[in-house]
Amino acid sequence: MSYAYSPEDLKATHDGLKWASAAPGVIPAWVADMDLQTAPAVIEALRRRAEGDLGYPTWLDSPQTGPLADAFAERMAARYAWQPDPSFVRSYNDINQALQVLLQVWTRPGQAVALHTPAYHPFLTTLSTMQRPLVPIQLEPDGDTWRFEVPDLSGCRVLLLVNPHNPTGRVFTRDELTELAEHAERHDLLVISDEIHADLTYEPNQHIPFATILPHRTVTLTSATKAFNLGGIRCSVAHIGHPGVREVLDAQPPFVYGSANLFGVEATVAAWREGDAWLADTVALLDRNRHTLAERLPKSFGYRVPQATYLAWLHTGEPDMAELLERDAKVLLNDGAGFGPGGAEYVRLNFATTEPVLAEILDRIASVIR
Repeated sequence: MSYAYSPEDLKATHDGLKWASAAPGVIPAWVADMDLQTAPAVIEALRRRAEGDLGYPTWLDSPQTGPLADAFAERMAARYAWQPDPSFVRSYNDINQALQVLLQVWTRPGQAVALHTPAYHPFLTTLSTMQRPLVPIQLEPDGDTWRFEVPDLSGCRVLLLVNPHNPTGRVFTRDELTELAEHAERHDLLVISDEIHADLTYEPNQHIPFATILPHRTVTLTSATKAFNLGGIRCSVAHIGHPGVREVLDAQPPFVYGSANLFGVEATVAAWREGDAWLADTVALLDRNRHTLAERLPKSFGYRVPQATYLAWLHTGEPDMAELLERDAKVLLNDGAGFGPGGAEYVRLNFATTEPVLAEILDRIASVIR
């Protein structure tokens, strides 16, 4: 795997949202994109398709029987000992669209959604915009990890689970998932399980698909975009284990929510079937980076080494630290306030970059935070 080794190199070769949003001289470490080259298998698959047939694919009218559904089922079986039914698969542009579709067809304004907080901020925006009240399941610091207690969920319609968790990087245990399943059964909840970061789980932690615990209530959302750095590809998978949700979705006009695009499917299938060597190298780099943070971050920052993801959730003790770091250290991070309850004194740092660039980020932070 080859890398760009300096912020200048990255700025010159990356023109997407992450780098374009940073002012001159500022290193962006915010939005969840990597600073790494795309897996060769994905590039080659896209090149073959671009040089070949760009007409209607054979799976256009029934994507659940096409290569995306099959590749998803194969990957879940091989990596997580889960045997999903490919015919239960539906495709969407991304996880956010899938969530919004599910809430649209299964809930009404005023019906509550339980979600671990702090939370991936676009999900909070979705709940607010769609008028689905949030019932927070608050994650609290507990030694070198995080714990939670499940509140009363009697007013909820949906449990929205993010596992591995963004922004804390927590990988929930089987006991914790079983407890959540018991609550879902007790309160008749649909469980929407966002598992997009599963392939970025660090040993000895193990990702457990929620559908292996409560299959008949679970819709699993995932994509190759996070693990394989394909955010612009716009392709995600929803495995609809809940029969009632399948029935409601299948009653909708076939293209009202769009359909998978040819290049998104090609890239995703290539990543899942041919990209694991690249992924192993990438996870090894991220593993080193997460421990580098533990060694080099200011001691005044609270940092629990994430069990998954490439996101560090840092307790700074001050509500405006992201603004200070962008202004004085020239490092752009996410302000934790946007992640809802429990986020006001935190920042989120994306460490999916090269080791020299991460060292520069940490040098800049250290120059401001003594």
